This record gives sequence, structure tokens and C-alpha cells, in this order.
Amino acid sequence: MSFTVHGLAVSQGIAIGHAHLVSHALLEVAHFTVAPKHVEAEVTRLRTAVAKVKSELAGLKAASGSAPSEVDAFLGMHIMFLEDPMLVDAAEALILTRRANAEWALVQQMELLVEQFEAIEDAYLRERKADVVQVVERVVKVLLGHPGHLPPKRKDGLGTIVVAHDLSPTDTIGFKDHAVAGFITDVGGPTGHTAIVARSLSIPAVVALRHIRHVVKDDELIIIDGIRGVVIVDPDERVLEEYRLRKAAVELERSKLKRLKSTRAATLDGEEVQILANIELPPDAIQAKGVEADGVGLFRTEFLFMSRDSWPDEDEQFEAYKSVVKTMAGKPVTVRTLDVGADKELEGATRSEDNPALGLRAIRYCLAEPKMFLTQLRALLRASHFGRMKILIPMLASSHEIDQTLVLLEKAKAQLRERKIKFDESVPVGGMIEVPAAALCLGAFTRRLQFLSIGTNDLIQYTLAIDRGNEAVAHLYNPLHPAVLRLIHQTIQAGAKAGVDVSVCGEMAGDPDCARLLIGMGLRQFSMHPAQILEVKQAILRADAADLTPKVQRLLKLDDPDRVREAVEKL
Repeated sequence: MSFTVHGLAVSQGIAIGHAHLVSHALLEVAHFTVAPKHVEAEVTRLRTAVAKVKSELAGLKAASGSAPSEVDAFLGMHIMFLEDPMLVDAAEALILTRRANAEWALVQQMELLVEQFEAIEDAYLRERKADVVQVVERVVKVLLGHPGHLPPKRKDGLGTIVVAHDLSPTDTIGFKDHAVAGFITDVGGPTGHTAIVARSLSIPAVVALRHIRHVVKDDELIIIDGIRGVVIVDPDERVLEEYRLRKAAVELERSKLKRLKSTRAATLDGEEVQILANIELPPDAIQAKGVEADGVGLFRTEFLFMSRDSWPDEDEQFEAYKSVVKTMAGKPVTVRTLDVGADKELEGATRSEDNPALGLRAIRYCLAEPKMFLTQLRALLRASHFGRMKILIPMLASSHEIDQTLVLLEKAKAQLRERKIKFDESVPVGGMIEVPAAALCLGAFTRRLQFLSIGTNDLIQYTLAIDRGNEAVAHLYNPLHPAVLRLIHQTIQAGAKAGVDVSVCGEMAGDPDCARLLIGMGLRQFSMHPAQILEVKQAILRADAADLTPKVQRLLKLDDPDRVREAVEKL
């Protein structure tokens, strides 16, 4: 019987294929006591399984040369988790002290780490808990003798639709070799690794389908509409034919997009637009360069600080920042200073907060830890000598925070001068507009800063008082709410009036449907995931700024979110 399920589209495209159910995590393991004489053997069994998984991951990493940089980075992260003493060494200690079996000890330690990740406010970092679970699942499968596999290519020419509770980035690497057409999962979000890998590999994907794995049967015919977030199970011939035509049209459009790589982004009436890339790790800059991005609009530095017992030192950070600046070869690189919540341990000290979303995070955290912040600022300044570096400060809410940051920046410069280290004396400093307080007091920002970057993800969340990671209210998260659009518009206009560049680096920037809206507001700098650049560039090339401006002005006077959405669709 045919039925349709709606989820969250995280990677666009149309996929048609047969379902392949992937078993859910084998993490509900039995707990039993090991005889004293077998305890050392149990530790050895764990070490052997970990070594095998590390070897598999290293092999995949070596074979991923042609894969996007995200894949290589995620593999490296999974290997890093297996080398983290807080996971494996602690599990070994449990085996020795409690004479526990290896599977149970490893899962217990994993659950402790997951709790720490769940306390992180930043949505992207919070979802890294899935990587801990996935790498542990991989080890547990080895311990239990349950290796995963994908079916061979089908004779009917249709691909495989992977149906799972969740998938790890390492699972997705083999997709291109097994005719995997797409995947659907029970859980997930737009900032999850699986979603990011899917977009970089251009594999259609729909996630957050709740219990899809329990209602789909192996080998059932499935259509994934990664544009609308729709999954059709056992479609009739009429629907199947309609989606075959849609799929062909999407693939033709994608092939045409590649021709735009070297085309300068400009509207029909000649308005030049900069399209920049968001990156998480230094190797991501290669992908940004590959699609000829105009630079890096947001380099998230959190990855350098994650899953380690101590902060990265100045030299390690310097090498990471320098590699990105040199890769971009003269194009601007905007590096965001550490944006992390208050749960992060520092030299054994921990902070506990009832509401970390409104607590000591981002710039508040950095200002509370000046020694750590100065180390990062010195590393950034040193890297500025090798290219066009810009420093971006997250979650600013007041002029006092800007002034404190600038004082520390001057101190970092003085320290480098004492060491006779070269750096760009006039490196631009900008601020992120992520909270309504900042958007409503822009004068204090434009007088002190050289540029602004609108982080729409947090701006929407704080304006609407909605945690988009909370399933109970996530459906209320609305980028096109009139209040959100007015805050974005007045930020762009205030920047233009003061002669301060303004960009948008949140999810809205990478949405082709929002491109015309933002152009009509006066935005001329977009920053997004490299995989989204060509599609957004196409939308910009088809836009007429002079025609859109009055239409958007009328749209911004509307108070009803539904009417706003209708007006955006008509732009």
C-alpha cells in the first residue's frame, strides 16, 4: 500500500530506489561480570576491536582522496574519538575495576560523553554527540561480530535507498560504490554530519522521519523528494513516472550549474554580489576554492578545540589558520573566534548553568577566559601576515563587550610586537548579529567595527524564543517571521548607511528561495556551505535588484507570517 511521510529535507534532489534497512545501533548491550583470570583478556579484546576500527577508518581516509573534504575531516574526527583517553582508556579502567565486559564498559563511557555534548548550546557542536555514538557502535559491532554491509548493484538499474535510525559519515563514504541513490533516517537535522556529507556528495536525503525504519520493508520501492522533504513508499505507476521526469529535470539543472563556477555573481541590473563559503576545518578551504568562492565568510574554529583534554596552543592554532589563509590565496578569510557554551572543561574546572542558551557562551565565555582568548587572538594575528584575514566576534550584545574585545586584541598585538612577530596591524574586526539586542542597537556596532555578519540561525532562535533542537517547538522555527525579516533588513540598511559591509552567514544565505528576498533587502554578501554556492549564484544571476527592492519593501510591512511566505514565493 502506498503512503507518504514528511520529514526534513537536508540534501536536495530526487532519488528512486529500493529500500535497504540498516540495523539500528547495537548499543543496548548486556552487562556481565568477567572472571578475574579473564579480565586482561577482556581489555585485549577491546583494544583489538578498537585497533580494527581505527584501521578500517584509516583505510577509508586513505581511499577518500576524491571525496569532499568534509568526509576526510569526519573520518579524522572518528579516529580522534578512538584515541581519546576519555573514551577507550576510561572503558578499560571500567573493565579492570568492575570486571565488566568490554561492550558494556565502552557504552557506559560513551553515555557520559554524550551527556557532555548534550549540554553544549551550539547546535552544530551539540550534534557531534552522534559521532561519538557512531564510532562506538562501530566498535561494538566488531566486538559482537556484526559487520555492516550494503547490497550489490541491482540489475533493474535502480539504486539503493538506505533506511536507518541514523547514519555515520563513514557509512556514507561507500555510497558512491554501491549505487546508493539516497537515504532516509528517523533522526537528524540540517547541521548533522550525515546531512553535511549528503550535501557534499549530492545524495538526496530526508531526515527526522521519526519511525520510518519500522514502517518500511526491505526492498520496497521508495521515492525521496529531497526538495520538499517528502518520502513516498510503494508509489503507483503514475506517481513513479512523474518523479522520473522530475529527477531527470533536476539532474539536467545540476549539470548546467557547473558551468556557472567561473561566472561572476551579479544581478540582471549589474549589482555585484560576493558569495563566500562557510567552513569548519582547514581542509574545507579546498572545496571552497574548488567552486571559486569569493573567499571564506565564516571559519568556525570550534573544531580545533573539541574532544581534547587541553586547549590547542598558539602554534597549533596558527598553523590551522595560516593553512586556510594560504589556500584561499589572497581572497578574504573571516575567522570566527571560539563560539562554545559554558560546559567546556578548562584545566579541570567546570561550570554548571541552568540555562546555557542564555549563559556564558561565545564572546562571554572568551572574555571570562582572557588567557585562552589572548592565545587565539595571537594565533589569528600571526596568520594575518600570510593573507587577507578578518576576525569575527560571535554573539555580541553590547558595546561593552566590543570594547573589552578590542582591548584584548591590542594587548595581543603588543605581545607579538615584543616577540618581533609580523602581523597585519590593521586586520579588520567584525561582529556577529545574532541576538535582537545587537540588531536594535546597531549604532554602537557600526562605530566600533569594520564589518557585520548576520547569524540568522541564532537570530531566529532568540527572536522567536524557540529552540530548534527541541522537537516540541521546532516546527515554530520560521526564518520568514516578520520580526526576523525586519531585524535582518534594518541591520543591512544600518550597515549601508554607515559604510560597513554586512553579510549573512546563517542557513538563510544558502537557501536559493531566500536569495531574491535578501537581494531586495540590499544584501550584497552571502556566505554558505560550498555545496550551495552554485545554486545560490544561479538565483542571483536571475534576480533584478531594482525590481526586487520595492517589492521587498512592501513585503516587510506585512505582519502575518503566512502572507509573508506567499509574498516571498511570488518574488
